[in-house]
Amino acid sequence: MKILILFSSRDGQTREISAFIASGLREKGIDSAIHNLHHLADVPWEKYDKVVIGASIRYGHFHPTFKQFVNKHAAALNKIPSAFFSVNLVARKPEKRSPQTNSYTRKFLLSSPWRPNLCAVFPGALRYPRYRWLDRFMIRLIMKMTGGETNINKEVVYTDWQQVTDFMEDIAELTSDLSVK
Repeated sequence: MKILILFSSRDGQTREISAFIASGLREKGIDSAIHNLHHLADVPWEKYDKVVIGASIRYGHFHPTFKQFVNKHAAALNKIPSAFFSVNLVARKPEKRSPQTNSYTRKFLLSSPWRPNLCAVFPGALRYPRYRWLDRFMIRLIMKMTGGETNINKEVVYTDWQQVTDFMEDIAELTSDLSVK
């Protein structure tokens, strides 16, 4: 059993969540390979039994490369058991942490040709000191408008690691259930 974990990350939190999931799966004896989808030319789908893709949202949008990847590989993705998670700061609010209540994720899923078996939404991280000045300014403005952290000297990780662990458990169960069929 081998699971391919792909990620599209802007500031590293989606990569970190992907690595956490891969590590948890390995602890369960499930082989997993993790790759940045921005650096993949071709995917040897036949080598994998399942796929997990994580993507971050910035200014209300997924990275164009992620969307192109999904569109290009939709047929292959729909033939293999799969899971998707999005990472965004809107999800720092508990009521915005599901595919149904997170407008960005819901919009993507409704318009995407890919139909993952599992979906989740995780809060990301706010890393003001690491942002370029324009991003720092814009994100601070958005956070001020939405009641979030505005101290530009702070880094705040909003990711709910128990939620990520629960999702990883669902992926492991999905793997077990589908390998029996």
